Amino acid sequence: MAVVGKPRDAVLAAAIREYENRAARYWPLEVIEVKEESGRAASPAVVMRKEGERLLERIPPGARLVLCDSGGESMNSKAFAAMVQEHRERALDVAFVIGGAHGIGDVLRERVHRRIALAPWTLPHELARVVLAEQLYRAGTIGRNEPYHK
Repeated sequence: MAVVGKPRDAVLAAAIREYENRAARYWPLEVIEVKEESGRAASPAVVMRKEGERLLERIPPGARLVLCDSGGESMNSKAFAAMVQEHRERALDVAFVIGGAHGIGDVLRERVHRRIALAPWTLPHELARVVLAEQLYRAGTIGRNEPYHK
């Protein structure tokens, strides 16, 4: 998982940690956090470019980039679980990418293999991270037929 910024809200940070820890029981999970670019002295395009460059520097070469984007493909939890499991069976590294406040710039968007929607609306990046971590955990329980997913 590659994300811009660290969680600031203590409640969301706790939820993120909880679900990332749960998800890590099922999938090899590395969280890459890069610094948010200050938007005070730069345009949104510059902010997105710099954040995208930071993400690309840290994402392992060859990883398939899956961008979490409100305009991406909508899928239910079972379809998401099947996608994650397929990547695992094919031994593909996947980097789920969550952009910053302005989104993702072209430098990163050009490398994306797939775009998925976590919701039909735009989510603050901290909340998107909670949703993604919870769905990764849920995907693990679906794959093992455990009772969490109903």
